[in-house]
Amino acid sequence: MGTSYDIQAIMELLPHRYPFLLVDRIIEVIPGDKIFALKNVTINEPFFQGHFPDKPIMPGVLIIEAMAQVGGVLAYETGSPEQRGKLIYFMAMDKVRFRKPVVPGDQIIFEARIIKFRSKVAKMSGRALVDNQLVAEAELMASFGENA
Repeated sequence: MGTSYDIQAIMELLPHRYPFLLVDRIIEVIPGDKIFALKNVTINEPFFQGHFPDKPIMPGVLIIEAMAQVGGVLAYETGSPEQRGKLIYFMAMDKVRFRKPVVPGDQIIFEARIIKFRSKVAKMSGRALVDNQLVAEAELMASFGENA
């Protein structure tokens, strides 16, 4: 069994803050392998004011951003002790697909898995599910930067 994190622990690892911290809980992280996390989507999210006022749908780019944040936690936990405290930058996304809209009341479960991990770059596959149905998927790349 891997480790889980509440929002306070997530904020110790990621530099993001409201309204751009898009991960509520890390369910399980197994360094070097995979991570599972969740986001509760509520009508109070600021982006719903304009996307779209009469039919609120979570923007796909924010689903991918949340997936990248989850991948950042996995990369951080997989990295060496020397990489602790370094910022992790989102570099690239490939094979992005959106399958279903995400709406207020949904709970997104994110899964990311390491495809390749080098000293400065991590490549991961990511998936987002609502009610066990795939809503988005992508391959993501991140790199370790300078100390925070």
